[in-house]
Amino acid sequence: MSVLRRITRRVQGVEHGDPLDAAQERRVRAVLALGGVPQADLLDGVQQVRLRLLERAAKGYEAPRDVSAWAAVVASNLAMDWHRAKRRQERLGERLASLRQHEHPSGEDTSVLSLAVAQGLDDLSDALRQVVVLRFYADLPVRSIARELGVPEGTVKSRLHTAVRALRARLHEDEVV
Repeated sequence: MSVLRRITRRVQGVEHGDPLDAAQERRVRAVLALGGVPQADLLDGVQQVRLRLLERAAKGYEAPRDVSAWAAVVASNLAMDWHRAKRRQERLGERLASLRQHEHPSGEDTSVLSLAVAQGLDDLSDALRQVVVLRFYADLPVRSIARELGVPEGTVKSRLHTAVRALRARLHEDEVV
C-alpha cells in the first residue's frame, strides 16, 4: 500500500485517494473565492488544503473531528495569506516606482545599462531576484531582508553574492560593461 493511501486512510478512515470529498472541495473553493482569491488561484488553494490535511496525518496527528470545518478554516487562512502576499508585492512595486521617479537617466549609456540589468534580473530565479530587488532597489539592509523572508542573514548574503555574480557575468557577456 502506498504511503499516500495509508496517510489518506488515516486522515479519513476510508479508502479514498482524496482526503477531501466533493462537497468539502466545493466548500473550500467557496471560502477561497469569498476570501478574494482569484479564480485562477483557486485550484492551488484547494491543493494547499489537501496538502495540509495530508501533512497533519503524516505527523501523526488525529484527523480533525470535522474535516469540512477544519478545511474551511485552513482555506480562510490561505485567503488571508494570499492578500498579505499581494499587499507586500504592491508595497514593493510602489517603492520601486517611487525610486524610478527620482532617477533621471543621463543619456543612452544609462538606458542601455538599465535595460541590460532588467533583462539580467528576469533571468534570475525568483529567490535571487527577490533579494536583489529588496537590497538594491528597496534599499533594505541584509538583516531586514532576512527577517522579512524568514531566512538566515547568511542565506541572504549568499543569494546576493550569487545574483550579483550572475548579473555581472551577463553584463560582460552582453558587452555592456
